[in-house]
Amino acid sequence: MTQTLAPEAPVVGPVVVAPRNWKGAIVMAVVAQITLAFALTTGSVEVFFSWNDTGQPAVIPATVVDAQLICLVLAVIAELCAVAAFVFVGMRRKAPLILTFVVAFTFLIALVASVAAGSQSGNIPVVFLLTGTIGLSTAVIFGSLAGVLGERVGVTNIAIEGQLLGGAFTSAVVASVTDSLILGLVAGMVTGALLSMVLAGFSIKYLVDQVIVGVVLVALMIGLTNFFYSAALSGNSEELNFPGTLPFLPIPLLSDIPVIGPVLFDQRPTTYAMFILVPAVWFFLFKTRWGLRIRALGEHPLAADTVGINVNRWRFWTVTVAGLIAGLGGAALTLGSIGPFVREMSAGQGFIALACVILGRWNPFLAASAALLFGFSRNFRIWAGQAGSTIPPDLIAMTPYLVTLIAVAVLVGRAVAPKAVGRPYVKE
Repeated sequence: MTQTLAPEAPVVGPVVVAPRNWKGAIVMAVVAQITLAFALTTGSVEVFFSWNDTGQPAVIPATVVDAQLICLVLAVIAELCAVAAFVFVGMRRKAPLILTFVVAFTFLIALVASVAAGSQSGNIPVVFLLTGTIGLSTAVIFGSLAGVLGERVGVTNIAIEGQLLGGAFTSAVVASVTDSLILGLVAGMVTGALLSMVLAGFSIKYLVDQVIVGVVLVALMIGLTNFFYSAALSGNSEELNFPGTLPFLPIPLLSDIPVIGPVLFDQRPTTYAMFILVPAVWFFLFKTRWGLRIRALGEHPLAADTVGINVNRWRFWTVTVAGLIAGLGGAALTLGSIGPFVREMSAGQGFIALACVILGRWNPFLAASAALLFGFSRNFRIWAGQAGSTIPPDLIAMTPYLVTLIAVAVLVGRAVAPKAVGRPYVKE
C-alpha cells in the first residue's frame, strides 16, 4: 500500500515591513495649506484668463472667473490630494506621482490668480506665460539632457554650468566675427564637447574625482569668460559681441492654432531642436541597443566589460556627445534668446539642470518637465513684476529656487541614481 506523504510546510521567514516615508505627504500638505492661504487672502475680484497672443486678433474669448472662488476650489483639490497621500503612506504604499503634479498645478494656478487679483488689469496672459516658460527653460533642458546622458553612463557632469557659459560665449563671438549664426551654433557645441572631453579625460583616464574636475571647469569658464568679456568684448561689442538672434520660424497652419500654435509651432530653431532632442534621447536610451549599453555602464560596468564592451571608451564618447548638447544649450542663451553675451549669463542654470536630472529620475521626459517648472517660475517672476503685484519683489525673485526646493523635497527620496555613477572603472 502506497503511503502519501504530506508536503512539508514552507519555511516562513520574518515579514519585512516597508518603512513609512511621510516626507512627500507632509510637503504636499504644506503646499496645500499655502494654496488655501491664497484663497483666504485673495479678494473677490474678477480676473481674466487671456488665451490669445499679444497683437493677434481675438480667437478665443477671455475666461472671466472670481479669483477668490477659483483659489478656494484649487485649495480644496490640493487638500484632498494631500489627504490621499497620507492615506497611501499609512497603508505603506507609495503615493501616486499624479498627486504631486496635481498639488503643484493647483498651487501655481492659485498663485497666478492671486497675483492677477492684486494687479491693476487683472489679466492673466496664458500664451505669454507658456511661451516664456519654454523660452526660459530651453537651456536648462539641454543641460538636463547632457546630465542624463552623463550619469546614465556613470559620469557625474558637474561642469554643465561651465559648458553652458562657454557655449554662450563662443557662439556669440564666432557668430559676430563670421556673420554666420550657423557657425556660431557649431562653435557653441564644439566648446561644450571640448569641455566634456577634459572632464572625461581627467575623470576616466587619470581617475580624478569627477565632482572636483567639474567644479574646477566651472570656475575656469567663469574666470575666462569674465576676463575676455572685460578685455575684448565690452570695448568692441559691435564687432565681437553683436551676433543677432535666430529668427522665429512659424510652421504653416500649425502656428495658427489658438494657444497651442504660438506656444509650440512659432519658435526659434534652438527650441525646435529641444523639442526633437528630448524624445530622441529617450528613444536612444531606452529603445536601442546602444542605449542599453550606456545604461549598463552606469549600473554595472564590470558586467558590461565581461561581455566585451569597452567601458572607458563608451563613457568618454557618451560624455562628449552630452557636451555637444550642453554647448547647444549655451548657444540658446545667446543666439536663441538675447543675442550678445552677458557676463555670467548662465546664472546657475547648469546647477538647476543637475537638480532636474535628479527630479526627473534620469529620464529625459521627466527631467524636461522639471526644467519647465523652473522656467515657469522664472517667467512668473517677470510677469508678476510687470503686473504690479503687491507681493514683495524679493519674494518674487525667490520663486524659481523655492519651487525647485519644494520639488526636490517631494521627489528626491524616490529617485535612485545609477549605481555606478561617479565611480571610475579600472579594468583588472
